[in-house]
Amino acid sequence: ISPVPPYSREQPIFTTRAHVFQIDPSTKKNWVPASKQAVTVSYFYDSTRNSYRIISVDGAKVIINSTITPNMTFTKTSQKFGQWADSRANTVFGLGFPSEQQLTKFAEKFQEVKEAAKLARDRSQEKIETSSNHSQESGRETPSSTRASSVNGTDDEKASHGGPAEAHLKSENDKLKIALAQSSSNVKKWETELQTLRESNARLTTALQESAAGIEHWKKQFSACKEENDQLRSKIEELEEQCNEINKEKERNAQLSRRLQELETELQDKELELEELRKQGEIIPQLMSECESVSQQLQAAEKKNKDLEEKVRTLRTEVEESKHRQTNLKTELKSFLDVLDGKIDELHDFRQGLSKLGVDN
Repeated sequence: ISPVPPYSREQPIFTTRAHVFQIDPSTKKNWVPASKQAVTVSYFYDSTRNSYRIISVDGAKVIINSTITPNMTFTKTSQKFGQWADSRANTVFGLGFPSEQQLTKFAEKFQEVKEAAKLARDRSQEKIETSSNHSQESGRETPSSTRASSVNGTDDEKASHGGPAEAHLKSENDKLKIALAQSSSNVKKWETELQTLRESNARLTTALQESAAGIEHWKKQFSACKEENDQLRSKIEELEEQCNEINKEKERNAQLSRRLQELETELQDKELELEELRKQGEIIPQLMSECESVSQQLQAAEKKNKDLEEKVRTLRTEVEESKHRQTNLKTELKSFLDVLDGKIDELHDFRQGLSKLGVDN
């Protein structure tokens, strides 16, 4: 049979486009592309031989020439991929379609052609059996009529009818021999096809077992990936919790920084007030002699104020170095504010005393 159907006896009954693959003959697992791009794949019907073929040509190269038999099965392995085994070509063909609809149409046409091939085979077997039965019956009837004529007839009748009867028997025997030879040939051909189908089924069974083993392997891989994914999710949740804690700590540090700025502002205000007091003390030098004790107290207060300023600097340094010690910082700041308020009160009392002295004088 010619791979490319140039004759009018073969007509395309269905045509589509798909990517063609063949199973790797060495591994029987991997698919090998038979075409670099999508090619035309057609069903052809041979009216002379009453047979169906799937044919595909890529340029001048025939990549599919598969005669469909009733024992073939087209299997959908995915939404856009299907395959069938050809025992005569000793390979498995695979087709990749652009859409699921085209795959479904091709599979339906494969089933129709398969049923038509089965019907054609059944009709051919019926014709062979009918021809064989007719030949056997004619062979049985002819000798009996010859024997009857030889028994009941005269010698002249024997002479006149003996030659044609022998010729008829000879022709019937030749027909029987031809029919038996054809039957024997068909039996051998069917045995060969049966053996080929058995081998194909054995290969398909092996491939199915290998596929099942591959599926189990991929299931294990999937379980491992799933477990790893769960671990990663747990780790991500832990990191998110740590990020939330860090954000909270940043917010607390920002609050401490704002509080420190407020304290620094208050300290600057107090320093300005102290500077004003110093200026006022310089304006009234004549009172210094009269209030040495008061000056001594003022000097002591200034010394204490410097000590307090030094303590504030120390506290500021400690706050900058460790922002996490919130409780200690609040306690020290509160203590500092209490002392500072007491000193301010003392300075205020001292100022009032100076003012009173000035009024009295």
